[in-house]
Order: sequence, then C-alpha cells, then structure tokens
Amino acid sequence: MSSSSSRVWLITGTSTGFGLQMARCALAHGDKVVATLRKPDTLADFASKYPASQLLLVKLDVTNKQEVKDAFQKAKDAFGRVDVVFNNAGFMVAGEAEAIPDDSARKMFDTNFWGAAQVSQEAVRFFREENSPQGGYLIQNSASSIFANIPLMAFYTASKCALEGLTATLSKEVSPSWNIKFTSVEPGAFVTEFMNNVERTPQHPAYTDPSLPTAVMREMYAHPENLPFELNDPAKGVEKLFELSRLPNPPLQFPLGRDAVKFLSDATAEHAKIVEGYSSWSSDLVYKK
Repeated sequence: MSSSSSRVWLITGTSTGFGLQMARCALAHGDKVVATLRKPDTLADFASKYPASQLLLVKLDVTNKQEVKDAFQKAKDAFGRVDVVFNNAGFMVAGEAEAIPDDSARKMFDTNFWGAAQVSQEAVRFFREENSPQGGYLIQNSASSIFANIPLMAFYTASKCALEGLTATLSKEVSPSWNIKFTSVEPGAFVTEFMNNVERTPQHPAYTDPSLPTAVMREMYAHPENLPFELNDPAKGVEKLFELSRLPNPPLQFPLGRDAVKFLSDATAEHAKIVEGYSSWSSDLVYKK
C-alpha cells in the first residue's frame, strides 16, 4: 500500500489485548497508527520497530476530556487527519451484581461508557470539522455479553449496553453528508490479556451454592483451561476488523467469533418469540381524546 493510500488509525487502550493487536494489524497493512494508552513507556520496544512517519504513541486516559482532545490534535499534527477510530479502552470488575462495590461499578462506567463517549464525541467532531474531505469510521469495542447476559458481568455488560445505545442513536443523528460510519463490534471470548486482568470481587455470601450460575462462572474464571467453549484468536479477529474497516457500508453491529454469533442468534430468536407472543397486548393502547 502506498503512503498516499494509507489511512490513519487512532486506537485507545493499546497497552495490551485487542488494542495492541489492532495497532500491529493496521501497521502491517501499511496504515499509520496513533496508539494511545495511559503509560506510553510500556510500548517503547514496540514503537522502536516503526518509524515516526507510521506510528505515534500518545498518552491518553479516556476519562480525561482534555487528553482526548489533545490526542486528536496530536494525530492531526503528525498525520494530517484521522480516518478510523478504534474505541477500545476498557476493563472489567467481575462479581455478583450485589457484590460489586459502588466505586468499582462507577469506574467501569467512567472508562467503558463515559470515556468512550468522550472519544466518540471528539471523533465525530474531528471527522466533520478537521478532516478534509469530511468523513471517518468509528469502531466501538463492545461485548457479546450484551446478548448473553453472562453472570458476574452485570455492570460491565451494562456499561457496554449504554455505549451501544449511544452509538446507535448517534449514527441516526449525524448528517449523511458528513460521511461518518459507525460499528459496535461485539467480540466473543478471545485469548487476550483482558481476561487475565479482570478484577474479581469476593463471593457474595448469598451465592455460595455451587450449582448457581455465578458460582459456576467463578469456577471457570479460576480454571480457564476447562472452559466448555472455544476461545478465539485475537490476531485473526483484528484481521476481520481490518476487513470490516474497508467496507463501504459496514454494519452497525458486528458479532465477532462463533460464540458471539450464537449469542446474537439466540437473543434474536428469543426477542422474536416475545414479539409473537405478546404484541397483541399493545393493540388497544392507543390514546383517544
């Protein structure tokens, strides 16, 4: 790919996992990358493998609105524009909904939702007002747990549901003339550092029965080698995301991984069953003056 046809990616949360894999993938395809993370020094060795004309490391805590604005400005100063934003920064505290401390739940929302929302707002503004010609692609790293409602992930899943609601609504608010595209990617279980870094709260005393779904999930976390499903390859996953970024009309939602596809398929079938069974309950609710 020639430098004239290469695109510029801004990726949040590139220290590990999907963010770092996506940065590697985009760079391997000849694109330019603004890799943002809270501690850029951790990627010093990685950055040394690429010229400054292709890779820029930027300090960014997505919960800091000024740092979000500064990151986009540094991207413009270095490369002139931003074509793709991969909104990836996030973390999870796992535990029964009753066991998650308030401060932990709020920190998840501060990063997974409010931080991602700030990046989204600045991305849309930048695509519209800074890029010439106008346009860009915002890819949100969501979660397939929004379909599966996996035990121990209540507040994490809630933060991702909030982000998906924001993204879907935002996609309907922007003018088509701005040429801005949106996708919420809903990954299944991938072999990344993300799961190893999950903080787990002590078990709530009301949920110690080993037959309860939460207890079963805790056992899976303790022994991931015994997981009863396939794990996905992150290097292959980001290649699919790169292909997605090339589509002229990408989908608003994109399950990634056979497990994620099944979660969405099952949820869709369940929703269709509810509509079929209960739609008549709403047939006589029209307000009449």
